[in-house]
Amino acid sequence: MTAPPDVADRTADSRIARIRVAAQRFGGSLAAMVMPNIGAFIAWGLLTALFAPNGWLPDPTLAALVKPAITYLLPVLIGASGGRLVHGHRGAVVGAVATIGLAVGTAVPVFFGAMIVGPLAAYLLRAFDRTLGSRVRPGFRMLVDNYSSGVLGGAMAVAGMVVVGPAVQAVTVWLGNGVQLLLDHHVLPLASAVIEPAKVLFLNNAVNHGVLGPIGAAQAAAHGKAIEFLMETNPGPGLGVLLACLVFGPRSMRPTVPGAIVIHFFGGIHEIYFPYVLARPRLLLAAIAGGAVGILTLVITDAGTIATPSPGSIIAVLAVTPKGGYLGVLAGVTVAAATSFAVGSALLGFGRAERNTDDTDLRECRRADD
Repeated sequence: MTAPPDVADRTADSRIARIRVAAQRFGGSLAAMVMPNIGAFIAWGLLTALFAPNGWLPDPTLAALVKPAITYLLPVLIGASGGRLVHGHRGAVVGAVATIGLAVGTAVPVFFGAMIVGPLAAYLLRAFDRTLGSRVRPGFRMLVDNYSSGVLGGAMAVAGMVVVGPAVQAVTVWLGNGVQLLLDHHVLPLASAVIEPAKVLFLNNAVNHGVLGPIGAAQAAAHGKAIEFLMETNPGPGLGVLLACLVFGPRSMRPTVPGAIVIHFFGGIHEIYFPYVLARPRLLLAAIAGGAVGILTLVITDAGTIATPSPGSIIAVLAVTPKGGYLGVLAGVTVAAATSFAVGSALLGFGRAERNTDDTDLRECRRADD
């Protein structure tokens, strides 16, 4: 017997509502893992912009802080925050231990992996505590708690190093091959659909230096400039995403955005905007749109640079722009920023959709801080 149309409509609406609630909870969980650690990302961005070999005040001694921070410190903080959301302080401990296995097992930062492994390790510990742990006599409680955390955290660290690390390396190779395929077929704007997700997963250097850099060097040697140098280093898409977060993002997110804009656009540290996309995954579409339109603009204006802008700041971009090519390069950056801002603003509901989730995000972030 077929259900009446009004009943079917209510059922469909109920399913859509459940999906929407699940998506909001997922986004809130990501935000609660990332946003409490934004200060650490800003600190790393400042250190990189100032003291890296191509920074404003290069110092080899202080630059030694940069790589360990991005490789180990920041992923461990995110893994610990994810574990704390699931099982309090004990969850944070096993989440951090599990994440260090990921960090050691691969040569690239593993932020997205930390968002999975940290909460997963904490969930397993919570399941143990609720089943076997609750049956332990009071005199042995501390002993069992400590050893269960240590054994589970160590096991997850080994699993992360042996299993997840090689998987991340395989994904890196796959993304590089995807970009190469699109370049071979001369559909440059579509490459943004691979480049931007790779950047958000902190695989930007692998794509840039492993694929785009060598191709750009060959093109620059033949033609005096290459658009490939700008496909990943264009600061426009990230600037537009950050501006959308500043104007229409959650109130809990906005205070840190101005500093991130300065570090990204003038310091050239693109990694500073990745956490904002991870906290609001829908913004990845804005970055892809901005990157694609920016690349299309560069193609139309026949723009390019003579070398890879390093770091990817507007100052470095202009420094390697050939004489007479500034208009096209600036157009590519400006159009990319405007596009990602417009798309990002729409995805954020021009502030309306975020008002409904602000209170939830604040509660999640405060719970992560406790």
